[in-house]
Amino acid sequence: MLELMNLRASYGKTPILRGVDVAVDEGEIVGIMGKNGVGKTTLIKAVVGLLEADEGTVVFDGEDVTDEPADVRARRGMGYIPQGRDVFPGLTVEENLRMGETINEGDDRLQYEAVYDYFPILEERRDQKAGTMSGGQQQMLAIGRALIGNPELLLLDEPSEGVQPSIVQDITRDLRSVNEELGTTICFVEQNLHVVQNLAERCYAIDKGEIVDELGPDRLESRDAVTEYLAV
Repeated sequence: MLELMNLRASYGKTPILRGVDVAVDEGEIVGIMGKNGVGKTTLIKAVVGLLEADEGTVVFDGEDVTDEPADVRARRGMGYIPQGRDVFPGLTVEENLRMGETINEGDDRLQYEAVYDYFPILEERRDQKAGTMSGGQQQMLAIGRALIGNPELLLLDEPSEGVQPSIVQDITRDLRSVNEELGTTICFVEQNLHVVQNLAERCYAIDKGEIVDELGPDRLESRDAVTEYLAV
């Protein structure tokens, strides 16, 4: 579904990603964990096309998309939830959700019913302005917007950021349901222990722009093994 090969990216003359290799198979939930400032957000932006790669290859669903802009990758079926949610505060919940209809143009199934099933608060408040909702509700809205067009791949940048722990648990559970029930492949970056341990089926560790380890299910169950890459 997604393969990154020797991916390198930078901001100006400052290299951030230094030859990243990552593979995500269809139907998997794969995490990429690391501390602050190690390149997690840069990696996600390079995958979705918001940051141009200096070198390397991004393959999505068997096609080389390295040189394609973000909107083309979205129409191919990439759904993206940025760090900090990034909803349209002046638009209603329903208007925000409509923005996701252009994702995955090859599939004409819209997932309003599923989104409202996973996140009932969005249906209850569909006429409410998004900017008046809580952080957790805005995160649900951002995920819902990305799901509306039935993406092949859902990419999340730190879904726990700024969200209270109880809502983080709900969102983690809902994302597992999305994967199981809709068959959506999920790749996320995170530094929250709960999310990494309860959402990822396997997880890469990134440090200083390089993949330094890969943890399978057994090691993900070990708090010590995971916190080695999260503790400051």
